[in-house]
Amino acid sequence: MTEGLLWRWGETPGHLPALYLQERLMSYSPILIVHICAGSLGLVSGTAAMIFRKGSPRHVRAGKIFVASMLTMGAFAVYLAITRHQPNNIGGGILTVYLIGTAWLTARRRDGETSRFDWVVLLIPLALGILTWMIGIRVVRSGASSQDGVPVGMTFFMGSVMLLAAAGDVRMLLRGGVTGAKRIARHLWRMCFGLFIAAGSFFMGPSNRPLRLLSTVGVGKYLPAALFSISLYLVLTVLPLILLVFWVVRVRFTNAYRKIEVRN
Repeated sequence: MTEGLLWRWGETPGHLPALYLQERLMSYSPILIVHICAGSLGLVSGTAAMIFRKGSPRHVRAGKIFVASMLTMGAFAVYLAITRHQPNNIGGGILTVYLIGTAWLTARRRDGETSRFDWVVLLIPLALGILTWMIGIRVVRSGASSQDGVPVGMTFFMGSVMLLAAAGDVRMLLRGGVTGAKRIARHLWRMCFGLFIAAGSFFMGPSNRPLRLLSTVGVGKYLPAALFSISLYLVLTVLPLILLVFWVVRVRFTNAYRKIEVRN
């Protein structure tokens, strides 16, 4: 999910030569196709998991699909980033796997349960956070406002989230695990932020990814232009963060979910 087509945001979808579309479709490697399909399935199942009542059978089923698809997407993203020499995507893929993996473990474990594995895995957000902040500082010192198309503000934001995740891991381990509402909140925010990463990659990726994909398979020309608005993509990208704040506040500061046992 990294290459782009050379068309403008305002161009009507679907009006590309048939031969060109065929060549574009054939240019997708099997690994890239699996990566895209896993990410798309993750967006759908993650949205469903947030809509369904927490702890319900439908929520659990949607959560299992979401975890499997996101881990697949993240693993293949790392592979594609390495082969295509895209260091930013390497970190994004690793962070996605870490967030979804630790969120799943939090749901599967009992209250207060930890292991030595947690001490090892916390090195991932710690290292990524420090490296990301170093990159952001280097960009600021160079006088630039972005690097590889990523605004420096987003770089510092992602680096801060990584460090906060590492701090949360350390706090959990020193306290002997998390219990009750804190355990549910830890599960929810990591799942939601993983969904945010997937949404940002899909909707705000290079060269209007939804337009590119739908036009490649010949579907874009049948859809209204409003579906390809960058404003709509921005809302869909930020929505997981809004839901993240809503659910964490609802879980931590109300009694609605204090007795729910999450099992994904």
